[in-house]
Amino acid sequence: MELRLTKKQYRRLLDMVYIGNWILNSTRGEDRFRDYDEVESLLFEQAALQGMQVLAETCGGEVVPSRAFVEGGIHEAILDYENTAFFEILAEELARRDMEEEAVSPDSYEELANRIDAYIVEFEQHGIDNILFDE
Repeated sequence: MELRLTKKQYRRLLDMVYIGNWILNSTRGEDRFRDYDEVESLLFEQAALQGMQVLAETCGGEVVPSRAFVEGGIHEAILDYENTAFFEILAEELARRDMEEEAVSPDSYEELANRIDAYIVEFEQHGIDNILFDE
């Protein structure tokens, strides 16, 4: 298989592969999806051939993203995604709890969406500062 990319496109592909592998494997411990690690390794192995040696290093005989790559801002992008996903999931779960409904019907969808939006606005303004738990 042959894939033609500009250096900029290849660099973006490295970001996407790293992010995807991070999402799939970062919480799995030793039970990693090794085939995704292998694809990541293959793509980062090409970095030196593309004049991007600083992005990859060898660790235990395997080519992996370098410390410079990992510390270069990619985790800020992952954190942005994780924060957004956290608040969106929390808003929906709280809205469903408030409505006391498991399944949304066509009649209640608009109310659910409005409640989700209200929670999102709250989280954008105050984060989780106003979340309280009764004991």
